[in-house]
Amino acid sequence: MRLGNAGGRLLLVRGEDRGIDVAVASGGRFGPDPHDALDRWAEFAAWAAACTAEPDVTFTPAELGPPVPRPAQVFAIGINYREHADEAGYPPASMPVTFTKFPTCLTGPDAVVELPTPTVDWEVELVVAIGLRAERVGRADAWAHVAGLTVGQDLSERTSQLEGTRPQFSLAKSYPGFGPTGPWLVTPDELDDPADLAISCSLGDEVLQESRTSRMIYDIPELIARLSAVCPLLPGDLIFTGTPSGIGNARTPKRFLVGGDVLTTTIEGLGSLRTRFTGPREAA
Repeated sequence: MRLGNAGGRLLLVRGEDRGIDVAVASGGRFGPDPHDALDRWAEFAAWAAACTAEPDVTFTPAELGPPVPRPAQVFAIGINYREHADEAGYPPASMPVTFTKFPTCLTGPDAVVELPTPTVDWEVELVVAIGLRAERVGRADAWAHVAGLTVGQDLSERTSQLEGTRPQFSLAKSYPGFGPTGPWLVTPDELDDPADLAISCSLGDEVLQESRTSRMIYDIPELIARLSAVCPLLPGDLIFTGTPSGIGNARTPKRFLVGGDVLTTTIEGLGSLRTRFTGPREAA
């Protein structure tokens, strides 16, 4: 199934612009808040699989918010594609490099984001949403704890990230709008192989990043096993799983987003984000 968030109401998505209002179709069994379904994921998934209601809502991309709007925890993984480790000059670590993006940075799939400085970078990422609490979960059981997958951008302000003696990942990646996600949450059973998806982002016709999620150093089961060994993963938690090569900060010369840019971020089977930027260099 595909789950969307239109105006704060949870939809079972049918096609590209139609959906079933979950609260209405369930007779109030599940509320309109997307987190009501995530908090009762097993019950909700069984109901949704049997739902025969006809679509009763139409929407535009601009009306969609982040599919998981208020996660309790957001885990973000760095250096998780070997080619990105090479371009960044970091050898792969024995433990996933983990930081957070604060939840207030999340926005939807068709968003306008203000650039706080002229050094904002792009990072396409596959994002995992947890459906069942995971604590000390082994690899073999990890997928059973996943509600769905979505497209994400880990937008990164490189000046504040790198200006100190140690990198300041979390704050530099949490400006308003720095976590575009969407357009919907897709359950793994919708995909031929949820572990091997084409992933890319582009400006116009120029492809900036292009890879496959099967090239991760730590795949989704391994990330869930490693993270849940330290702290419980809760329903609705998000994991940004890392970016492939092609970021602007690793180019010669360096390249960053400017006002007027429109970034398209796509993952096979999950859809696309369209993010337009305004900010300090738009007039130039």
